[in-house]
Amino acid sequence: MTAEPRPNSSWIGRSVKRREDLRLLSGRGRFTDDVTLPRMAHVAVLPSPHAHARIVSINVSEARALPGVLAVMTGRELAALIEPMPTLSSPPVVQHCVAVEKVRHVGEPVAVVVAESRYIAEDALALIAVDYEELPAMVDMEAAMRATGDGLLHPEHGSNVAHHTNNKWGPVDQAFAEAVHVVRRRFRWPRVSPQPIETSGTVADYDPSERKFTIYSNMSQQSVIGARLARSLRADPSDVNFITRDVGGSFGGKSSLYHVPLIAAAMARLVGRPVKFMEDRVEHMANGNQHASDRIYDAALAVDADGKFTGLRLKVIDDYGAYFLMYLGAHGNALAQATGPYTIGALEYEVTCVLTNKTNQAPYRGFGGEVGNFVIERLVDAAARDLKIDPIDLRRRNFIAPDAFPYRIPNGNIYDSGDYGRVLDRALARAEIDHWKGLKEDARRRGKRIGVGVATVNERSVLSVTELWFLSENPAFPQNSSPESVQLKMTPDGTVVVTLFAPHWGNSPETMAIQLVAENLGVDPERIRVNYGDTDSGLISKGPVGSRYTVMIAGAIAGACRELKAKLKRFAGHMLEVGADDIEIADERMFVRNEPEKSRTFAEVARAAHSFRLSFPKDDDFRSGLVAQYTYDHPLTTMPKPDRSDLGIFYPIVGHACHIAVVEIDEVTNAVRFLRYVAVHDAGTVVNPMTVDGQIRGGIAQGIGTALYEKYNFDEQGQLLTGTLADYALPTAMDVPDIIVDHVETPSPFTEFGIKGCGEGGRLAAMPAIAAAVDDAFADEGLFATELPLTPSFLHALRRQLKTKEKAV
Repeated sequence: MTAEPRPNSSWIGRSVKRREDLRLLSGRGRFTDDVTLPRMAHVAVLPSPHAHARIVSINVSEARALPGVLAVMTGRELAALIEPMPTLSSPPVVQHCVAVEKVRHVGEPVAVVVAESRYIAEDALALIAVDYEELPAMVDMEAAMRATGDGLLHPEHGSNVAHHTNNKWGPVDQAFAEAVHVVRRRFRWPRVSPQPIETSGTVADYDPSERKFTIYSNMSQQSVIGARLARSLRADPSDVNFITRDVGGSFGGKSSLYHVPLIAAAMARLVGRPVKFMEDRVEHMANGNQHASDRIYDAALAVDADGKFTGLRLKVIDDYGAYFLMYLGAHGNALAQATGPYTIGALEYEVTCVLTNKTNQAPYRGFGGEVGNFVIERLVDAAARDLKIDPIDLRRRNFIAPDAFPYRIPNGNIYDSGDYGRVLDRALARAEIDHWKGLKEDARRRGKRIGVGVATVNERSVLSVTELWFLSENPAFPQNSSPESVQLKMTPDGTVVVTLFAPHWGNSPETMAIQLVAENLGVDPERIRVNYGDTDSGLISKGPVGSRYTVMIAGAIAGACRELKAKLKRFAGHMLEVGADDIEIADERMFVRNEPEKSRTFAEVARAAHSFRLSFPKDDDFRSGLVAQYTYDHPLTTMPKPDRSDLGIFYPIVGHACHIAVVEIDEVTNAVRFLRYVAVHDAGTVVNPMTVDGQIRGGIAQGIGTALYEKYNFDEQGQLLTGTLADYALPTAMDVPDIIVDHVETPSPFTEFGIKGCGEGGRLAAMPAIAAAVDDAFADEGLFATELPLTPSFLHALRRQLKTKEKAV
């Protein structure tokens, strides 16, 4: 169903069906594994069976002798050909594609085989003999902080602590000294990951005559990645053409997968043939460098006599795994909205980044913001319980008022706009929580528990890359621009061709681009085509990270449309014998102001601009063709202060959401079932309600997984116990309820059309809402969830522990 457009808009606000679906749902997607090149060889890697060990020796002679094997490389041999993987860590924690001298987590590659087929390559792996000397496995992050000697993952650093900072913004000490109440809790956030349908993969080719790599991959941010890969390959950026195909899911997890394209590219250069490397699921889970946040929080909230929040202290220990590839960017996300939607005037944030014998950490939908939201919302619920104040009322009295925006939080970031009370009211109306609370007693008689949970969270969007380094004293790469580019071309028949320079991650870039061009130019969407540029032909692009893409391409498209319209007006003005300023545009026609009978169609003007140069004046304003390129920079960012007393404006386009979860829990099995789920979001001006609702529902599904099912478990030796989808539990269609999605719009004053990002909001709000609902179901037992996931076995143990304490009292 197509909704009516908003006033004064033709296409913004319509639920237009996705243009991408025609090819994706008919099996015509173009994914990395679909790339087949002549004489293509295949890669397989040998994983380490140990979490921490020295490599004493590797014998690859039998593997090299196997018919069909083209090359076998150890880590030391490969390190002689390519540099370590790119890293943002400073000082750098070196990570090679294949382990050199020692392995630091189960699954880390120790050798690479290139063969005529993947089958032969896998057979060759079985012929490689590796002698290991096991070392102590550092699995517990707090124990790893204290480790010495052989317990150090990178002895050259002298410690497993890769980073530690403690920052205060605002009168923190005063807030806690004067607080009437201080609410303290310790939280444990689980290690999970995105689990996309498509694992990571690359097809790489090398042309020695041009010294040129052509890399097809499902990694993200192609305009940035190509240059980073080039450095590791000891090549110039212009020597790498990086081509992103359709991506079968990323959610951030494919942004750091350098080892896959680097191994494929290095092997292609070595053997003189195209090489494909597609991870299998076990490789992706054990060595994908895409596990998400794994944290302990000691958190405290200062509250005054009126129930107002005055200060927040967060002490975070973060388990980054064996390396430090992305530095601590996830904490930039959290800091962008660290005080949530509340008027908290003082913030202390202490973070310790620890290296352990686990897979590397990388972004996952929310990139730390979801963890921060969980912690502050749980603190608010704890405050409501301790102070015996209704949690909804407590939130209301601490919300930032609508007339306070733009609102600056203590560390310097700002929130652009919002009306949090209106979002809460809409969610309460849709959830009908009084109805569900009225059913609690009846449920108890049936052996069931009903619980209602509320979460009110912010969704920072449109990142500035300063967040990746501003907590460092000596950042490795203090980049401060994150632009987005687009090219528009009008063909002689008036069709508009849009070229995007970021990958298709499974979001809706083509549909968004079509709607935005249609709105800006007044062109029928059926006459708009979208394609993608590679790095050879492309303009600079950061891509769809940090809930930024629609906002940024809206800015780029608006700029390109202004330039294209200016060219059209010049040509049409000459054809109609008036000045360009006298030309108006509507319905793919250009007419003289106040004389609509004097007009030309877009097609007529475009044909003239392409083929009749001599009919126009001989100056640069009438160069042949109708092409506009535009690079749009971030709408509002500032640099951090040198002493970090102000982190600058780095994530200012801030949405908001209220999620209300109603659950039913079986008294005996502790299995959780959803009775109702309501999500009301403020994403500013909504371009396409259908796609936004899909993003929100997908994020909630992932949030349900984090809240109730998913966790990477390791034993004391660092063995991954949940390394397959048979052990790592994902939510199924049966576990995800029908979700009611609604919207409140407070347009951003800083973006085109007032758009805000919304790609991560579903997951940013789901976990605290679900935890609060489980609490409410067992309120009489005093249950309070400080750890996820809330599996049936975990709930059983927690309830039994509470009953044991009650008996002891």
